[in-house]
Amino acid sequence: MSLRPGTRLTPTPSLPQVRLARDVPEDVLRRGRRRGEWERVGRGAYQPTAGPDVAARRPEDVALARVVGVHARLRAPHWFSHETAALLWGLPLWAPPVTTHLMQGFTASGASDPRVTHHDVVPDESERTTIHGIPVTSLARTTVDCAASLPPMHGLVVADAALRAGVDRDLVDDLLARRAGRRGITRARAVVALADAGAESPGESAARFLVLRDGLPVPCTQVPITTRLGTFWADLGWEAWRLVLEYDGRSKYGLNGGEVLVREKRREDAMVEAGWRVLRVTKEDLRGTELSSRVRRHLPPEVAAAAQPRRALAT
Repeated sequence: MSLRPGTRLTPTPSLPQVRLARDVPEDVLRRGRRRGEWERVGRGAYQPTAGPDVAARRPEDVALARVVGVHARLRAPHWFSHETAALLWGLPLWAPPVTTHLMQGFTASGASDPRVTHHDVVPDESERTTIHGIPVTSLARTTVDCAASLPPMHGLVVADAALRAGVDRDLVDDLLARRAGRRGITRARAVVALADAGAESPGESAARFLVLRDGLPVPCTQVPITTRLGTFWADLGWEAWRLVLEYDGRSKYGLNGGEVLVREKRREDAMVEAGWRVLRVTKEDLRGTELSSRVRRHLPPEVAAAAQPRRALAT
């Protein structure tokens, strides 16, 4: 594991402004909905449909708005958990959450909000905290819950980001040991064992997951490459074979796509001239075994032949 110089940790997100139906006169709310000025984001919770931040609103922002609404409705002790807690901690997710995860010490009634997933458990005192006044599972507990319940690739995205956010790996390992035998813990242990703080985006975590799942040697993250243009840091790779993978996300190119493209081309040319092989990876490459097949062609034959899929990551 390496951290690229200048790396910055993602702060916990600020919570969106939400209007609660109980705080707004019924006729005002009805008129606002009829005019399309307010949209419902959860039971009794609304967000404005106009304003400077609306155009940039992401599914994750709507999910956070639901958290605010759910929290405001509840009187009994509760803690947000799983992917919902990951969002509150500022951790990225591979896919936007479709439900709000909530831990309480009782089973939800049949009249409960269908978009809230209730977990009939109360986390230990050491496994809970608050973020912006919202009760949430600790970073370590959140990491373990996501690794145990999500598909392995999605779980690794969270675990990588949690390490970057500073989670205590010893606490995570202790939680895994105490929950031995429970559903998903074998998979969670395999995911956490391969987590790496050097992954700087979900795409980098996903690319690394695929080569790990297919049994290839564990790559290093943030590989330093000295070139005529200076030192560059490749997303992941194998220094012994001078082979690196570079994940290309769409957001990288933004509004100044032409300039970024030229800069990336000069960067890659310099790395190739320094004797490195560079494989570009996009989201479209993250299907099946195509990426691993591309990597195998550049590994020593005996290394490629010895690769055996890691079964714990296959489900």
